[in-house]
Amino acid sequence: MPPLIFRKGLELKHEVSEILAQSYNSPLVSKIKENNFQFTEGRLTVHLAEEFGFCYGVDRAVDYAYQAHKRFPDRQIFLTGEIIHNPHVNEQLRSHGIRFLSDQDESINALTPSDVVIIPAFGVTIRTLELLGNQGCTLVDTTCGSVLNVWKNVKRYTEEGYTSVIHGKYWHEETQATASQALKTSSGHYLIVLDQNEAAIVCDYIRSGGETRKFLKRFSKAISPGFDPKRDLVRIGCANQTTMLSSESLKIGEMFREAIATRYGKASLNSQFLAFDTICSATQDRQDAVTHLLDKTHLNLMIVIGGYNSSNTCNLARICTSKINTYHIAEPSCLVSTDAIKHKPVGSKEEITSHAWLPQAGKVQIGLTSGASTPDNLLEATLNQLSHLANKTA
Repeated sequence: MPPLIFRKGLELKHEVSEILAQSYNSPLVSKIKENNFQFTEGRLTVHLAEEFGFCYGVDRAVDYAYQAHKRFPDRQIFLTGEIIHNPHVNEQLRSHGIRFLSDQDESINALTPSDVVIIPAFGVTIRTLELLGNQGCTLVDTTCGSVLNVWKNVKRYTEEGYTSVIHGKYWHEETQATASQALKTSSGHYLIVLDQNEAAIVCDYIRSGGETRKFLKRFSKAISPGFDPKRDLVRIGCANQTTMLSSESLKIGEMFREAIATRYGKASLNSQFLAFDTICSATQDRQDAVTHLLDKTHLNLMIVIGGYNSSNTCNLARICTSKINTYHIAEPSCLVSTDAIKHKPVGSKEEITSHAWLPQAGKVQIGLTSGASTPDNLLEATLNQLSHLANKTA
């Protein structure tokens, strides 16, 4: 008997709305939106990007998790992994007794038909879904619609004999789930490229060939089983992790288009190259909003708040860093003092502490945005800490 799967909520939205509002919403942030996205207190003015924080997919995933907790109070509830890349949200779920199968002492094989498993917004691989089905547990599927749209295109590529070239991070849950869609047929293949530098290596191989063994070693963690670049880079379809930098995804698609045209002629493009813009609209909106903020406003610095492992947050920081002194912080407590701030520089894997980050005198203008997995209550706490520190030095 197939497992029971909830994909459209559990009809308890109203019952959990109050606890969600208490846990994640912010009256202050709502007021700032009404005040032209500006917050002024003393010498400090903070300018919010006009799109920030929880997107629809994240909001829906968290909502469904709380509905599951309400619907099944006497059953064990698990998440396959982090529901979103925000430690605050994940700890809130742990505090409600929801367990994480990604923890070292948990196992899919130990699940029983009485257990409930929540699939996060990133989705899961086909193999993981099969394993969960074999255990017979009830599933609550919160996979984001934008992710499902990418899957649809990757499945189409596979069915039509194209290799899926995915702009993403091979270690990211979403990209792993997306890549698995390319394996729905025995002849399906995928290749994951992290950035334009990796894309350039692949495009060079398409145009001129190269050492196959060296190529396979270079992309050993980012290719499908049995991948042969001589065979599998003749017909390609481009896709991407939905939270990547949109301008880079579009550039990478154009790089592959040009490489195919150079190697096989422009007439080959109709039969050997496919591409669709699969960046989600919420990711695009947040990237556009922060670009607009930086272009129209004179700022002293920019702060981006969100999980350090959040791809969309890291890309917001990447956009900002190219234009202004920027600090990507994980939580409000990273604003340690008027002198010290804990943050993760773009491209770094580690959090560091920087000093003399906050101007000590005169008016200060700070830009602020948050990733799609960051709730408004953390934004409020950040605003309050900024005001406390800025006006402490006045």
